[in-house]
Amino acid sequence: MTVKLAPSAPFRLRATTVAAALSIAWCAFAGVGPASAQTVSKPRVQLAQAQPEQPAQGQTFEEEIVPQRYANNADVDSFINDMVARQGFDPAALHALFARVSYSATAVKLVTPSPTPSIKNWRVYQGRFLDPVRINAGVKFWRANQATLQRAYEQYVVPPEVIVGIIVLDALTTLSFDYPNTPNRADRMMTFRKNLEDYLVWTRDSQIDPTTVLGSYTGAIGIPQFLPSSIVQYAVDYDGNKRIDLRTSQADAIGSVANYLSKNGWETGRPVVWNIATDTGSLGIAQAAATGAPEPRWSLQQLLKAGMLMNEPGLDTRTEAGTPVTVVDLPSPGRPTEYTLGLKNFYVLTRYNRSFFYALAVYQLGERVKAQMAATEAGNASTPAESQ
Repeated sequence: MTVKLAPSAPFRLRATTVAAALSIAWCAFAGVGPASAQTVSKPRVQLAQAQPEQPAQGQTFEEEIVPQRYANNADVDSFINDMVARQGFDPAALHALFARVSYSATAVKLVTPSPTPSIKNWRVYQGRFLDPVRINAGVKFWRANQATLQRAYEQYVVPPEVIVGIIVLDALTTLSFDYPNTPNRADRMMTFRKNLEDYLVWTRDSQIDPTTVLGSYTGAIGIPQFLPSSIVQYAVDYDGNKRIDLRTSQADAIGSVANYLSKNGWETGRPVVWNIATDTGSLGIAQAAATGAPEPRWSLQQLLKAGMLMNEPGLDTRTEAGTPVTVVDLPSPGRPTEYTLGLKNFYVLTRYNRSFFYALAVYQLGERVKAQMAATEAGNASTPAESQ
């Protein structure tokens, strides 16, 4: 059966369950390639925590699966033995779970780098995510959760607009045992294996059937799209019902995002980015200093000494001279590459998602939602109350 997906499908395809997605994440251990897969009719792939989108013309995938690939698999058996020894699992229950999981060639295809890498386009990305639909959704979410967002701000010192930006913008076993043959394959397989372990522990401790949790094809779960390891480390019960539910509780999602950013070093009251002047000299220095790494590498003083000029009225370059920054490059085909400076808070956003595009879009979306909230409130304040 052909599964039709929207244009952004590679970023938003959702597996039937996280248990299946995590089980698909290891296929390299099994040594069975996609050629042995068979095309099987599957239900329409669902978008977790989102409304279904209309399929784009020409965007199709066939769901190729191999049933029972992980039954009687030596590497899976070794993983099960490890979980029994370290985490106290019932071996029969885990063998039964993995026997029900099918290999998905589709998930492998989606995480395999293209032989011809796609061209990054900041303007297209920005336009896709900073549209009126998402801004209005952010305003609606903020208004519906205003008290919870304020409580999270007071507790974790993460501004509401940043939390809203993340949640609105985001509206694991093939990749643990069968991660495709890419340069980072070993590291990624270990990451998915750890997430698989944390997922099984979390569902057991939370008394959740592991076959029922929907997630992305890489195993991200719920409203904030947390990987299982992030759930174990950062998820909190923020609605006070003594259970963590990132799938349906907006309060838990808000508190968990705020806790994640706080524990990763969010600096209250500090900027996220500084704007660079657009003269040729400043852009040339930015180009030379851009490494693509999110970790702040340069001090502001180093870049200023090289001749970079800033477009930040009110910025005290003397007191901020030692501030660590990273040069954020934002390429768009047919246009000069744009640059900005990311501070510590920008780096914290890249801990949530390492993409420069994502981190900046989250920040800008949050700022636009905040501005629309303020404009709406100002308009309401200036409108005379109707007489009774």
